This record gives sequence, structure tokens and C-alpha cells, in this order.
Amino acid sequence: MNTHSIKAYGTVSATQPLQEMDINRRAVLAHDVELEILYCGICHSDLHSIHNDWGGTTYPIVPGHEILGRVTKIGEHVKNFKIEELVGVGCIVDSCGHCEYCEDGIEQFCDEGVTFSFNSPDKISGGMTYGGFAKTYVCNEKYVVHMPEFKDLAAAASLLCAGITVYSPLKHWGAAPGKKIGILGIGGLGHLAIKIAKAMGAEVIVFTTSPSKVEDAKRLGADEAVLSSDAEAMAKYNRKLHFIIDTVSAKHDVNTYLNLLRHDGTVVMVGLPVEPLEISAFDVVHGRRSFAGSNIGGIAETQEMLDFCFEHNITAESEIINIQDVNTAFDRLEKGDVKYRFVIDMASLKN
Repeated sequence: MNTHSIKAYGTVSATQPLQEMDINRRAVLAHDVELEILYCGICHSDLHSIHNDWGGTTYPIVPGHEILGRVTKIGEHVKNFKIEELVGVGCIVDSCGHCEYCEDGIEQFCDEGVTFSFNSPDKISGGMTYGGFAKTYVCNEKYVVHMPEFKDLAAAASLLCAGITVYSPLKHWGAAPGKKIGILGIGGLGHLAIKIAKAMGAEVIVFTTSPSKVEDAKRLGADEAVLSSDAEAMAKYNRKLHFIIDTVSAKHDVNTYLNLLRHDGTVVMVGLPVEPLEISAFDVVHGRRSFAGSNIGGIAETQEMLDFCFEHNITAESEIINIQDVNTAFDRLEKGDVKYRFVIDMASLKN
């Protein structure tokens, strides 16, 4: 297969910093779109992947799956995209296309397993996929989305993972007027969950361990913000919430939050703690409660989310950085020192 070399940023081991490297991208095939990457968001899963926290990382690795760019080439059979169009590529860049899940537009649950935008076996080119910390990306048009003309394009990049990760469960569990929804954690995911849930018409109560984030939650649109160490404030919401979106990626006691649910309520896990979480049988049996999970969204739903966010002027609170500062950004992300999403201006990566 024809390939060409491009500049990227990646690492060769779990203990090495990210550095500039050359990688190969495939030549554009008949159904492919090539894009020049303008911005790429930094996700907590990028951090887990480069450190091999979940196991399964293949080095060298080039992270990045919140990829916003402009089309530079299209294959001869591409019908839905044009040169110069703004587009996005999120987590999924391939799936089997014929199982019940792919046919239902929920490719994230593909029976044969999806190909992720980085650190996945590449069924077309061989080797592993390399992500968006790079000059260009090449992807089958089925997994590319149209990017609306957001006023702040850089801040829209993070919608491609963080946005869909919270939009999908908010929609599935029915965020709407008359619903009281809890958001656990105010980070890259949580701050977008607040904005999207409010735009859907729900009443939003935020739970945080950080006193400094209580006021910020209200600035973001939350109706109430509760310090989870304040037992009296927490008790106010016992058996009051219809569901809770749990965005926390560290070990924590979810039973505390199960007790805030009404009957038939659900705690929906979208964070990815490395360690297992313990669930008390009594806390789910009482009130017929559920502990569930949600994993990104399909391509059609990602497009729906982008259009919804554009209509409601929702983007991520973003700190724009140059690629040369990416290691500092990862150090800060590990300490929770970002409000609330880093986005790389890929123009800083020279040819």
C-alpha cells in the first residue's frame, strides 16, 4: 500500500515524554477523506494510553482522538465531503459495518470490535493506527463528521469525544424538563455535561470534591453545586435525582450517589477508573436502582450532538497550547490542573 511520511508527536514507551516523530499515513483510497488537522483535543484516555494504565498499549503511540480539520483530498467515490470543508474525526475510524450494532448506528458496540483512531490494529494499512497529534489524518468517509462553523473552532474540538461521551447518555436516559440530573465531577466531561443537560431543559445538580469548583459549576449553568464532603448538603438530595452522570476516572464510592437516586434511577458511569468499583447490593435493590455505563456514541449520534451544540452555542472551556508544550499539559492534566480541556493548535507542528 502507498504511504507517505508526516510529522507527529508520540512516545516510544510508558516512561518517555512525547516527542516529534515521523509516521506513515496511507494514500487516499476511493472512499477516504484526508484532512489537515487544525486542532486536536487532549482527553484523559490519551493520558491513560500513553502510560499503559489499561494495558494493551503498543509503542510507538501517537495519541489524539478529538480531531478537527479541513479536507485536503477526497477519494474518487466520496460523495458527502468536499475539499476545504471543515470536518471532525472522533474515537471510531472503522467497524465491521454489518453486525446488528453497526446497522443500528451504534458502531461503538460493534460485534467484531471497532478500530479506534489511535492504538488499534489497522485493518487497512497494517500495524497500528496513529492519532491526531499529527499534521494530517486519513479516514473512510463513513467515520468522518461535518463540523459546523463554530465561532471558536478550537473549543469545539473536544466535542468529538468529551461531548458525545456525555450527550449520548443524557439523551438515552432522558434529560428533559422536569428531570433532576446529577453530574458527578467537573472536568473535561463534567463541564460539558452541565452545559448539554441544561440545554436539554433538565435541572442540574453538580457534585464535586473541589471547593474551588462549586462556584464555577454555577457559572457553567448548574442549578446547584454540592461539595460531596458536606453530609448535610448531600442529604438534601437523598432519593431526589432521576439519574446521575458519573464522570470520575479515579476510585470513588459510588454507593453514596446511588442513595441520591429516586426509585428506578440510574448512576451512569462514563469515567474510566483503573481500579474496580464496589457496589452494595442493598443500594441497588432498594428503590430498584441501577448502576450502568455508557461508551461514546455512534457516528450519526456524534453528528447530531455537534449540530445540537452548535445550535445552543456549546463548546468546551479550552486552554489552547502548542504541541511543544504537550508534556507539560499531560503533567497538569494528571494533577487536575486544567479548566477544563487542553486543545492543541496543530499549526505549531511544522512540516
